[in-house]
Amino acid sequence: NACSWQWVAGSGADAAPYFRIFNPIAQGQKFDPAGEYVRRWCPELAELPKKFIHAPWEAPPMTLTSTGVTLGADYPHPIVDHKSARQGALDAYEFIKKAS
Repeated sequence: NACSWQWVAGSGADAAPYFRIFNPIAQGQKFDPAGEYVRRWCPELAELPKKFIHAPWEAPPMTLTSTGVTLGADYPHPIVDHKSARQGALDAYEFIKKAS
């Protein structure tokens, strides 16, 4: 279980509870509020203000333009609505629990 990979993958004896679904945006804001990780590994977003570094699609068009970011070209539009995907996963778990 080097580096806690079993816990992260949810496959260990002490796996995280099924209902704990992390929000990647909230985790980034909490543990890397300045966005250093994103700035290093997604250089196309490096010039964004920290307010928008974890959710560039929330930045006003003027901010995107002034930082050279074109959503859909330089960086993709969101493909998952986290709130509805989380609820869908929880509903699926509940269905499985009731069916077994």
